[in-house]
Amino acid sequence: MPTQTTYKSVCVFCGSRCGDDPAFTNDAEAMGAGIAANGWRLVYGAGDVGLMGSVARAAQDAGGDTFGVIPAHLVAWEVGKADLTRYIVTETMHERKKVMFMNCDAVVVLPGGAGSLDELFEVLTWRQLGLHEKPIFIVNTKGYWDPLKYLMNHVADQKFADESLLDFLTWVPDAAGALEALRVGLAET
Repeated sequence: MPTQTTYKSVCVFCGSRCGDDPAFTNDAEAMGAGIAANGWRLVYGAGDVGLMGSVARAAQDAGGDTFGVIPAHLVAWEVGKADLTRYIVTETMHERKKVMFMNCDAVVVLPGGAGSLDELFEVLTWRQLGLHEKPIFIVNTKGYWDPLKYLMNHVADQKFADESLLDFLTWVPDAAGALEALRVGLAET
């Protein structure tokens, strides 16, 4: 599924809430600003709330190109950010994920809830099935995703997945680590 642009695009999955630690917002802002500073396009869920809004506003403030995709039923709830470079309203959640993924070269997962997990597991499953080779980075701000890392290891340990599944995820401690890993990962694609 190639990107529709001649430059690199980074899809960011993250919460529509800010969470209980300012470090989550700080990493979202650093991610958005860093994507713009590297000349990449931000692809995300088009919300203007929570970490989604923080990453998008930071990318815009840094002069970045922004591509948002939101399903019609979430426009009011997630406050659809229509002032993006490109703003698309889809009919379904599945269509949202598909459009976001088709228009990116790499995936970054910041802290988030069930929606972020859904997005992560869909692209991880596609990777496991050989449908793509795009890198997937987990930003483990202040250990937020430690239980997920434990669970993924447990799944492999219990033989419900090959150990190779673990190789499809690159764990980084913060936005700075994600940006450095992206510079390497995107240079290879």
